[in-house]
Amino acid sequence: MTELNEFLSQTFYGNTILTWSISLGIILFSTIIGKIVYWFFSKFVRVLTRKTKNNLDDIVVDMIEEPLVFTIIVTGIWLALSLLTLPKLVSVAITHSYSMVISLLVGWLVARLFDAIYQQYLLPWADRTENDLDDQLLPVLGKGIKMSIWILAIIIGLNNAGYDVGALIAGLGIGGLALAMAAKDTVSNVFGGFTIFTDKPFRLKDRIIISGYDGIVQEIGIRSTRLRTLTGRLVTIPNAKFADAPVENISAEPSRKITLELGLTYDTTPDKMQEAMNILQAIADANSDTEEKTVIYFSSFGDFAMTIKFIYYIKKGCSVAMTQSDMNMAILKQFNDHKLEFAFPTQTLYNIAQN
Repeated sequence: MTELNEFLSQTFYGNTILTWSISLGIILFSTIIGKIVYWFFSKFVRVLTRKTKNNLDDIVVDMIEEPLVFTIIVTGIWLALSLLTLPKLVSVAITHSYSMVISLLVGWLVARLFDAIYQQYLLPWADRTENDLDDQLLPVLGKGIKMSIWILAIIIGLNNAGYDVGALIAGLGIGGLALAMAAKDTVSNVFGGFTIFTDKPFRLKDRIIISGYDGIVQEIGIRSTRLRTLTGRLVTIPNAKFADAPVENISAEPSRKITLELGLTYDTTPDKMQEAMNILQAIADANSDTEEKTVIYFSSFGDFAMTIKFIYYIKKGCSVAMTQSDMNMAILKQFNDHKLEFAFPTQTLYNIAQN
């Protein structure tokens, strides 16, 4: 026993073997406690929360599980190191590091809780509403809130660690001004994003054309907007482009205007021309995908044909391609049935005999 006491009393780096052993035991004990807490949550707490009708308790348990385990282990390490006699500089650094880590763990916990509630409740709510503004703003607000949580956690951690946060923020403000001058393109993209949210030239799922790109709006962010082109490719466009280039919103059109020029041969009599225009009006009236407003008139005497201009409008939401096909097939069939001949370019050559 005396030999054991003498062994435990031996000093290494300013602490006895007994003190080193107790510190190591605290670290091992805290790790075991963390494992037990993780196992308890997995085997019992989650089983109990699954039996409730509310999903909120499941979210809370799932999100606090890992941060809680890390907090137990980190606290055990801090207590173990606090028992040791260490240089003052090292002790201060350990205390400050512990304060910083705890602040980051709390920030991690809050960010996880917010992200889970965002995914579980806010996104489905936005999908159920008829207003598209929340679908555009919600992802931006979600990213902004998560970023704010982390920034606040870092500031609190630095303040608890003894740093002069006010002076640090002032220094960051000066550096941020220089960074903003260097990153003026990024700043212009951010302002372009706010322009999209305020002016609303388009919304999510709208089909637009900008700078030669024709596609469906998939995501509107602070810095850029993503389009899924008609070929299936994803294009990322900086938001500053939307402030400089014209945007054509195809989805916002009330109806699709279709203009046809039908050329009939010069053998066509006036009565036949009138009959052709009456047939076109009847075809437009019979198609349920077209609006009542149609324009049909004898427009010109061309080089090879007498031209009838036929303007009709396809209703919003109807298939443009299929409606055009149906209208064209009906015109072709009706004109053939009534012996109305389409003209094609012709030339007449005269052979003048030379004396």
